[in-house]
Amino acid sequence: MTITFDETTDPVGLEIHDAIEQRYLSIESTAPVSIDGSETTDFCFPVDRTCAIETDGLRFDQRYSVTIHDSSGRTEQAVTGAQTVHLEDRPQFVGLSAPIKLYFRIDPAATIDVGLSSVRISLDREATIDLGVRSLHDQPAGTITTPPDLDSMLQAISALPSALKTTSPERTWPTLRGHPPLIELGDRLEIPSAVDAPDNDITLVVPPEHLAAYQAAPLAFFLGATVRSGRNPRLETSQFERPLAAESFGDEIADLFRRFFFCDCLTRTEGLFRYELLERSMIEDDLPFDLAATYDEPLSVRLERYLEVPFDLIEPHLPRWPLTAHLPSDPESVEVIPFVVNELGLVREARGRTPTNVPQTEATSAQLVRSASTYRSSAPPNPSEFVVPAVTGESIEHAWFGDGIPQHASKATIEAYRSELDRGARNDSIKILLVCNDVRMLDEHDLLGDAYGNREALPFDVRSEFGVDSDQLASLLTEGGYDFLHYIGHATEDGIRCTDGELDVRTLESVDLGVFFLNACRSYEQGLALTRRGAFGGVSTYSDVINEDAVEAGEIMARLLNRGFPLRGALEIVQENAALGDQYLIVGDGSTDIAQSDGGSPGIIELEDHDDDTFGFAVRSYSTKEYKLGTSSTSNLATVADRHLTPGITPPSSVDKQSLREYLTWTELPFLIDDQLHWNDGITPDPFT
Repeated sequence: MTITFDETTDPVGLEIHDAIEQRYLSIESTAPVSIDGSETTDFCFPVDRTCAIETDGLRFDQRYSVTIHDSSGRTEQAVTGAQTVHLEDRPQFVGLSAPIKLYFRIDPAATIDVGLSSVRISLDREATIDLGVRSLHDQPAGTITTPPDLDSMLQAISALPSALKTTSPERTWPTLRGHPPLIELGDRLEIPSAVDAPDNDITLVVPPEHLAAYQAAPLAFFLGATVRSGRNPRLETSQFERPLAAESFGDEIADLFRRFFFCDCLTRTEGLFRYELLERSMIEDDLPFDLAATYDEPLSVRLERYLEVPFDLIEPHLPRWPLTAHLPSDPESVEVIPFVVNELGLVREARGRTPTNVPQTEATSAQLVRSASTYRSSAPPNPSEFVVPAVTGESIEHAWFGDGIPQHASKATIEAYRSELDRGARNDSIKILLVCNDVRMLDEHDLLGDAYGNREALPFDVRSEFGVDSDQLASLLTEGGYDFLHYIGHATEDGIRCTDGELDVRTLESVDLGVFFLNACRSYEQGLALTRRGAFGGVSTYSDVINEDAVEAGEIMARLLNRGFPLRGALEIVQENAALGDQYLIVGDGSTDIAQSDGGSPGIIELEDHDDDTFGFAVRSYSTKEYKLGTSSTSNLATVADRHLTPGITPPSSVDKQSLREYLTWTELPFLIDDQLHWNDGITPDPFT
């Protein structure tokens, strides 16, 4: 069973554990909990496990989005921000959007208080509350086999939308988009019977080449479209035809995708889940159609109306796209497509240029670098081994699947995606391994003691090892079952430095490891080998790094990962705020993480200090496994209306210093003031004094 329930006594309540996604929730109760089974048929929503709780009140020590449903499941109210709502004396469902999805069936009258850092449900009398729990772990419905010819591949790609749970605007919500079926190359086309694509009137005609098929796949998935090849590329519906230029096909597909997704996000605010959205408030008056009237229209009609909107109007308000995948145009790349589509990623050709130079460090004689010796490496990296993608900057992460070592991009591997998808139940606690193999680098290890495992709501198991030899390190990697490895020491392309020489990860058959940070010089090849052998993803370095700068980067990365940031979000912040941030790159899956975030998608607060005792306040949010593209996020600061699409950046709002100080008392989001990063956890002195 993926979901487990455990009764707790201090505090009294219930702990819920998702063993696959390694997510935890703690619920406090006003009375001891007895876990009694209840029938899943009592719920209008898909749930994995249920129980009954006899109580007159429940409390969560984190703030989650709350939605009120009637007994049939229809949404009656979405609770946004800190407020109090009352339930009538009749059966109703209360949904909580947490790292594990929760639904409570409550019969008596009740009050729900959503605070800055908690949610409390108080019943008018003691009664039985039925709890339904759903894991947010996605599994593909099956695997499609296709030969390498284009027509067969297009039929396989046309079957991917079977994972859509609706073609209404609500499909922009991540929970209504399942993981597409996998695709693998074979001798003949085989589509499992469980893979049943939606039936609609939309067709994408693409240029007769593999790359065009890959570029069309994410949009085809989102629209539930059939894809076929032709000499005149176009989008066909029962309402209209939209020609697409073959020479700029990738650009046009990307613009259509972002346009349709964004406009559906605006339109869904008139549907089942009604709430205020910042992006809607900023452009609604300029839209050439009415959102309420558009919501009830068929998809083809909606798309036609969306095409009436000038792209220049919506472009400044689009969410930040999480992923662009750069794929070779050969048939083997089709096996990557379901993983890219699962994130609604954009697809570009793996085409780029050789850089004139690569990031490297000029260390003085008094500075320690993390190469395999204490001195500067004699041979700098060869620029011909590196590549700069032709397109950069359109997404938070640019994932390079081609040959060469990418700059301004991550090095993605399909093995990492497969390993993450295939993982079984992991540890009861989040197991973190710190390895320090150089006594002169103990400063970084000591700083990490304040960074990892300091969240009371999550069970962490942090282990430190010093001066390990190659056999010990091999055993830790292959048998330790660690969720995260933070290595501090030296490395070369040929191995990780140990007390008796080097361990070359490429000599290991497999590793039992989730995420890693190899904070050592030239650790790229070893990090890449980890993802080829079972790790989900991690961060490595291009070349030499000075120890003092590596300590700074290591501390920032540790604090962000501990707060639930994915690798791609954490590395972006490191690159902006550490002296040698450009020396680091992601290998494997950049969306992976080591811990859940508190109270919604993780983010960073951006502040501008004004002269009149006020601050400009903005939020930069990041998507995660639970809170994917299309989630809405808010700071919950009472004086700011900033519920926005995630990932995204809100425009600055004016906030007085006292309100801001009170807000920061209740949140642990990191924040920037005048481009200086601060940690809101009691470590940093008050930045307002």
